[in-house]
Amino acid sequence: MPTIDLNSDLGETHGPAIIGDDARMMPLVTSANLACGAHGGDPMTMAAACAAAVKHGIVIGAHPSYDDREGFGRRDLDVDLSVLAVQLHTQLATLRAAADAAGGSVRYLKPHGALYTRIARDERHALVVVAVASEAGLPLMGMPGSAVERAAAAAGIPFIAEGFADRAYYADGTLVPRSEPGAVLHDPSSIAERAVRIAVDGVVQAIDGSVIALPVRSLCVHGDTLGAVDIARAVRVALLRAGVALRAAV
Repeated sequence: MPTIDLNSDLGETHGPAIIGDDARMMPLVTSANLACGAHGGDPMTMAAACAAAVKHGIVIGAHPSYDDREGFGRRDLDVDLSVLAVQLHTQLATLRAAADAAGGSVRYLKPHGALYTRIARDERHALVVVAVASEAGLPLMGMPGSAVERAAAAAGIPFIAEGFADRAYYADGTLVPRSEPGAVLHDPSSIAERAVRIAVDGVVQAIDGSVIALPVRSLCVHGDTLGAVDIARAVRVALLRAGVALRAAV
């Protein structure tokens, strides 16, 4: 029986706005990547998200980013490496305190947005993220075949390869940027079909129609996408019907 972790980026706020629907998303996933206050999230949101994760038996992951609340962490920034390390350590410590207070713990680290994309190709930024994970004793979640996966392997850090059911891929296995048409998928049925194909066959159809290998242990459905709850529910139901066991990767 194939097994997959179903994760979502949750616990996000942007200014006064709450992004997504944590209360309805939490019961549908097995892992929650919780914002740590830089791109989104605040102390109250982190506390509530950690408490909800503990209530539903959901594994908590840290979802740190560049310190870029204005751009929701989705702008590629040239941050000094020492500054980046401090930012990530600070964010992780903040979420860990919230998780501890809720009776849970942070079990892995998955960078957010532009940082996630950057460390797929940028070895210097990847090494900073790996060092933070290593010092924290946490596995890393990221893109398969990436610079951060290679850096994690060299450092002996457990790595969780992740795929995206609701994002388009290029033929080289990289994500189509959100600025491009068709980068974010919205139809629950087609996303669910993609999820099953990724989980069962380890492949996904790229935006040019080619079929590429995507060997992953975790699947993400974004919490801030329009219709995210319907998408997550469709993916969960389709995976279970296909005989895929849903289980956290850590």
